[in-house]
Amino acid sequence: MASSYKIMCVNAGSSSLKFKLYDMKDKALQEKKLRNKAQHLTVLCSGIVERIGHEDAIFTIKKPGGFKKTDILPVQDHEYAVHLVMNGMKEHGIIESIDEITAVGHRIVQGGKYFNDSALFTDDTEEKIRSLIPLAPLHNPAHITCFEAFRKVLPPTVGQVAVFDTAFHQTMKPKEFLYPLPFEYYEKYSVRRYGAHGTSHKYLSTIAREEYLTGNEHTNIITLHIGSGASVCAVKDGECVATSMGLTPLAGVMMGTRTGDIDPSIMPYLMTCTGLSAEQIYDIYNHQSGLLGISGISNDTRDVEQAYERGDIRSTLAVEMYCQKIADYICMYHGKLGHVDMIVCSAGVFENAPLYREDSFANCSEALGIKIDYEKNQEMILGKEGFISTKDSRIPVIVIPTDEELMIALDTARILGL
Repeated sequence: MASSYKIMCVNAGSSSLKFKLYDMKDKALQEKKLRNKAQHLTVLCSGIVERIGHEDAIFTIKKPGGFKKTDILPVQDHEYAVHLVMNGMKEHGIIESIDEITAVGHRIVQGGKYFNDSALFTDDTEEKIRSLIPLAPLHNPAHITCFEAFRKVLPPTVGQVAVFDTAFHQTMKPKEFLYPLPFEYYEKYSVRRYGAHGTSHKYLSTIAREEYLTGNEHTNIITLHIGSGASVCAVKDGECVATSMGLTPLAGVMMGTRTGDIDPSIMPYLMTCTGLSAEQIYDIYNHQSGLLGISGISNDTRDVEQAYERGDIRSTLAVEMYCQKIADYICMYHGKLGHVDMIVCSAGVFENAPLYREDSFANCSEALGIKIDYEKNQEMILGKEGFISTKDSRIPVIVIPTDEELMIALDTARILGL
């Protein structure tokens, strides 16, 4: 039996390919706690291929110790990107041969009603993921393309696993995941809430339970995955009871370019006013709204924050709306859970942007008794983990950097029986 395995974790977008290669000792899965498992995994490299399909694509590869190499070159498709990654790992001495790769784990945005756990990437799995493209039109096609590209490049003995963003949310009850539409739409077309970022929410709630709430027989946790895409999750005893994203990742809180929850009647109204089609309005909902739409400046919270600091009126409004929508969900999920033992902040914005954290909690501080320590909040950035709430805050608030790749690697090993 091998003493270690090299597991490639892949996150394919419509024009990008993120990757991280782990060396995993075979003792990892024998450990009970998540971070104990993590101690048996070593990151060998990571990187990204951006702007796939363009002449000026960007390929970046990094190794521990500070090595980083970036090239700008034509990358016509995901298959070429996979070749680029494999050749890059050989060129920089990370692997000698692609035969060293034991397994590939793929992050899959939409698993629909079919998957409540990660699954071996078989023809049946691929067919189901393909059938769900209408629910994740930007992501699921890229996931399939990337899977097929790795299948062509790697030996047939290399196992591939699909790790679904939606799987963690399959514990929601019908009263939470159903919409008040004619029931036949659920029966015929599977219209329901699926959620997203489940791999992250599972990681965050697991770390909170295992390391910070060890004395609690039962735990109620709100996890905030707030990045360019953002979602909130209510977790009771390790299981999701409610999450903010819906049938697609468009629902929930306001995001970088997405509306989040809005009145459904806006769609036909805008079609009448503008003459635009439903598809065009839907594209605006997804790509031209949120922080970008309100600020008129950017979907990047850093750009909006700079304009906010200058006193820009629309950017100020964008920040206020963004933080209010997050606070609304915190209050709602507090109500669903009855009480909350901990709130966890994570992902790009809530790991690195004190302004947005502070303002979000200020909007629900009076109702929930949350108090944020200004100095701690300012310090908790760039990968740091720790509490940002005061000692007398009714609910502890902590920043925990998420690690979806770790979860993908561990699930890949578990499903393949490594």
